[in-house]
Amino acid sequence: MQAILRQVSISPKKANLVAGLVRGKKVEDALTDLRFTPKKGAKILYKIIASAAANAENNFKQERNQLYIKEVIVNEGTTYKRSMPCSRGRSHPILKRNSHITVKLDVKTPEETTTETTN
Repeated sequence: MQAILRQVSISPKKANLVAGLVRGKKVEDALTDLRFTPKKGAKILYKIIASAAANAENNFKQERNQLYIKEVIVNEGTTYKRSMPCSRGRSHPILKRNSHITVKLDVKTPEETTTETTN
């Protein structure tokens, strides 16, 4: 159960900061955290996690409250190369970085949750 977003206009470094907040969490908790995180990457990750949860519910008949985020992968996409004119007829390069984001979900059964709370 996964969702993939390609060529999103955010650098991988910035997206990975927000992805670190939600790795390993339950889907409902992750969506709540992202809703109140004041970063551009939070809005993007909110949409892709919600999409992955919808995929799990509709395609695999899973319950949303048993899903957790197994992994979030942020890879580097293509880089748009632009330039800014500067003095003496020269130009400074501007690199507009893009990302590919993959979110994989898994089901946490009730037996796994009870053993984790006792440890």
